[in-house]
Amino acid sequence: MTPDSASNGDEIASENRTPDEMDLKELREEIETIDQEIVELIAQRTYVADTIAAVKDENDLPTTDEKQEEQVMVRAGQNAEQFDVDANLVKAIFRLLIELNKVEQRSNR
Repeated sequence: MTPDSASNGDEIASENRTPDEMDLKELREEIETIDQEIVELIAQRTYVADTIAAVKDENDLPTTDEKQEEQVMVRAGQNAEQFDVDANLVKAIFRLLIELNKVEQRSNR
């Protein structure tokens, strides 16, 4: 992904700067900020997944929905391609997120 392809439109510190114009400290600080944002998004996703689990429980629906999981994986692959990121890596991350959510859902039933 290039800095100008960021989906949220926020300015990225390294935008329009070449690597020799940035020092290692600045780059590491940028990675630290991105890592924090990733964790925040995982927390948001987990909250929504927990809410979905509650709805499933109220409606006596199964924890696993293979059709929905497949749709998530297809979207993950498409998003990876859009940002020129390895689709297999992105799908592996999403598979892990899905499995963690299912474990959580099962333990709460």
